[in-house]
Amino acid sequence: MVLPVLPLVPMPRTADLQAGWLPLTDVVRVLGDTTAAAGLITAIEHRCGIRLQADGDAATGGITLRVDPRVADAEGYTLQIAESIEVVGADAAGLYYGIQTLLQLLRETDAGWGWSHVEVADAPRFAYRGVMLDVARHFFPVAEVKAVIDRIAALKFNHLHLHLTDDQGWRLHIDAWPLLSEKASTSSANGDSAGFYSKDDFREIVAHAASRHVTLVPEIDLPGHTHAVGVAYPELVEEPVITDQLRADAAQLGQELPIMGEPYIGTSVGYSSLRIGEERTYEFVRDVLTELSELTPGPYLHIGGDESRGTTAEDFAFFVERVSEMVMALGKIPVAWHEAGAVEKIAPGTYGQYWGMLDPTDAHAAEVAHIVEQGGRLILSPADAIYLDIKYDEDFPLGLTWAGTVDVRRAYEWEPTSLLDLPADAIAGIEAPLWTETVHTLEDADQLLYPRIAAVAELAWSAPDATGRGWGSFRARVGQLAPLWRADGIRFHPTAEIDWRER
Repeated sequence: MVLPVLPLVPMPRTADLQAGWLPLTDVVRVLGDTTAAAGLITAIEHRCGIRLQADGDAATGGITLRVDPRVADAEGYTLQIAESIEVVGADAAGLYYGIQTLLQLLRETDAGWGWSHVEVADAPRFAYRGVMLDVARHFFPVAEVKAVIDRIAALKFNHLHLHLTDDQGWRLHIDAWPLLSEKASTSSANGDSAGFYSKDDFREIVAHAASRHVTLVPEIDLPGHTHAVGVAYPELVEEPVITDQLRADAAQLGQELPIMGEPYIGTSVGYSSLRIGEERTYEFVRDVLTELSELTPGPYLHIGGDESRGTTAEDFAFFVERVSEMVMALGKIPVAWHEAGAVEKIAPGTYGQYWGMLDPTDAHAAEVAHIVEQGGRLILSPADAIYLDIKYDEDFPLGLTWAGTVDVRRAYEWEPTSLLDLPADAIAGIEAPLWTETVHTLEDADQLLYPRIAAVAELAWSAPDATGRGWGSFRARVGQLAPLWRADGIRFHPTAEIDWRER
């Protein structure tokens, strides 16, 4: 049996489908790397109920898993399926991704479970392939964050950006400032579920991510989006800046205006600010970032910097200069939303995250250019293409429309290197954010993530000239992943753009 289209997302560099079928039975043995073997055995049993056995001492067998740095670039792998299977990773991450490809190829036919014969050689386009989860507006407990990590790792994403703080809530315990978890974690957008992560919780998330080769990128949003800080420590924040636009937004949404020192469950933005001129503010920021740095083995600390409309330009520049240097002093790379590029003396090497439109404004283009001039790199998150909280269409029950609507084809058909007039090596990678103003459950998150997240995965991983890549091919391939997603409990949106398969 030969499948007409390989059910692979993201598209590998090369994938040669051949005649032949390898059946899966419980006599197949998994050889080689014990950690990878255990993961594969568990995943296959979960998918189809067939329990394979690991046999690390056997000389031959059905599925061999090993690492050899010579086979590909970092995170790359080769996969051969014929009379037996061999997955060879350039490193542990590459072996993991090769296994994800093997799992995508596993199919059920009338003759049972098995694989078409195929040869794959693969490696990623971008080193940074990310998803952002907003746990500040809707709190996801540890088990759900781990489920999201499993979901994104299966599509070869390797970074999870956790938006830990915002006006609506603070989500991480800080020893030096205990009222943050006691008082500022009890609210969320629209009165939805709330809470915080203890340090042990956060360590559990970090460890689970590492087991899936995912790096955590924690964000403390500063100096705006800080109303929740004032619920715990009002001396650290300014009075909310109430503008006519804020009043109009609140009236349209039927929400109350923010009141200093009281929890805020609305979704308006841009009114809050830390007290930039107070030294106590920097003691607070230093303590928070120091404790967060100690919890975070990855190289990045995200310091926010977006929509700081309650802060003057001069104060914003002073704050960003000081705090970006503070992160550098902790041995981490600062990441900030692209507005921080307006700051002349931002710490050299700071990464910028671009969340503007596919047609950038002159101001946004200048901000990202300055970040690159200062030795930084860019993470691309264009709102009207890969913000996963934007509606698929006007009638979709979840999501927002301030950036228009984003169907799967729009999420897929843009080219990262054409977005901004910058050298290709200035682009670290791509990240798809999921803001959670309209999210109430993990199922809601699934609906907004899938299938658009698969489009982003392909943009981040696959070379633009990879054989078989393109919208027509993608929509056929992603439709064949439906059985795998269903088996994993993913409640995807069955958009009519895709022909979804039953098995």
